[in-house]
Amino acid sequence: MVSSNSSASIREASPAPSSLDTLVSHLVASKRSLSSIEHVWRANEIVTSTRLHLEASVITSARTSFLRAGITTQLHTLQRVHAHSKAIETEGAKEYGEVLRTLDESDKRMRRTLESLRTTIVEHTLRPESDQRKNLLDFVDEGGVDKLLAAVEDSANAAKEAHTELVDINLGFYNELEGIQNILGGSGPSMHRPSSKRSAGSSHSDATAVSPIPDILQAMEDRAKDMADNLESLVKHFDLCVTAIKHTEGGGDAAQRLTDDLPEGMAVGQEIASAPPEPITEQEREEMLGVLANDADQVEEVLTEIRDHIGEMEGLLENTTAFIAQLDEEHSGVLQAFRQLESLEGRLHAFTAQSQVFVMRWDDEKAKIGERMNELESLGEFYSGYLSAYDNLLVEIGRRQFMEQQMEKVLQDAMRKLDTLHEEDSMKREAFKADYGDFLPVDIWPGLTNPPLRFETAHANGTEKVPDISKSVIQRAIRRVEGKM
Repeated sequence: MVSSNSSASIREASPAPSSLDTLVSHLVASKRSLSSIEHVWRANEIVTSTRLHLEASVITSARTSFLRAGITTQLHTLQRVHAHSKAIETEGAKEYGEVLRTLDESDKRMRRTLESLRTTIVEHTLRPESDQRKNLLDFVDEGGVDKLLAAVEDSANAAKEAHTELVDINLGFYNELEGIQNILGGSGPSMHRPSSKRSAGSSHSDATAVSPIPDILQAMEDRAKDMADNLESLVKHFDLCVTAIKHTEGGGDAAQRLTDDLPEGMAVGQEIASAPPEPITEQEREEMLGVLANDADQVEEVLTEIRDHIGEMEGLLENTTAFIAQLDEEHSGVLQAFRQLESLEGRLHAFTAQSQVFVMRWDDEKAKIGERMNELESLGEFYSGYLSAYDNLLVEIGRRQFMEQQMEKVLQDAMRKLDTLHEEDSMKREAFKADYGDFLPVDIWPGLTNPPLRFETAHANGTEKVPDISKSVIQRAIRRVEGKM
């Protein structure tokens, strides 16, 4: 007897054992080896179980693949919806940032203008002496600026709140999509194919790839066949032992006794043990004993191979069971992803509506901000014009001072000429009086003795003198005005 995978051939017949005890020991060992039928039965159970696993894996994989394909298609659609909403969010953030920068620049310009008004002290000669010193800002209502800025800030905060809501819902939607994607991406089982007569390599498998179970099943069937062949060899060896004992003197009773109480399912050797031995020649007997001795040496080797095969099959069954469990786990994961997708799609309208709400609110608040920014810009231009007008007022005062000075020069020159004429007139009147006064009666002309006319200068009613402002102040104002041109 040789094992089914052994390359050794039946050895040449050794000297025939003539001892009945030796033959009995071979029979006992052979009988004990027949208990390996339990391994063969177990092998058959494993093969049957694996076939059932194969059928289950095909069904589960098909269902999982169908669900996965549908979910993946829906995910792509939802991802495009999310990308559109994300683009709205990004564009809104960009526009909001630009509005904030514009607002910040306008606010800085306004603050600089107000500070310039606050630091520009009105010349004291322009105000009544009883007044305290004032700056240009004291003559305007600064509260209008604060109200405008507060209104712009309220609109900006409302827009930011709407944008924050959009960001939050986009993030929540993205996390749900990512969660579904992670379930799909992490639910595929993976295992190595067994080494077998068909395949010595290994590969990874998931629900959408080729199942390794067919290769495992083939390997199991190959091993089960080897085990059956080995068991058949052991049975033949047992029959040969019974035959050899029966052809040995005094062995009939031993053969009958030892063939009783065989492992369940084994019905061998009894007919041979109970039937009379067929006549054989001495040479045939010696050849039979030689084969028997040779096979007896290989019984343990065959048993070891059977045990190895059943151990390998148990390991393959564990792999198959684990793979099926992974398939079931993957299917459960895909079902979970499907349920999450259904829940997400039920809230899709609210999600898309949020982006539309943001667009409407942002457009509304942006219009309000633009309107108030225009008002703020106009107010800033007014304040800048106010500051510039004050500088021009100082320049105008300087111009009027100059004109007054010119007028006074003309007046002084005229007064000098009048004084000269007055003196000349007085002298001539005295000379006339000296020459003719004694001859003319006094009452002939009452104004004959009147003095010459005298003239005095005075401001016209309702006019005031131009305030006295230093030339340095006026020169600085002129430089500022010229610098703005």
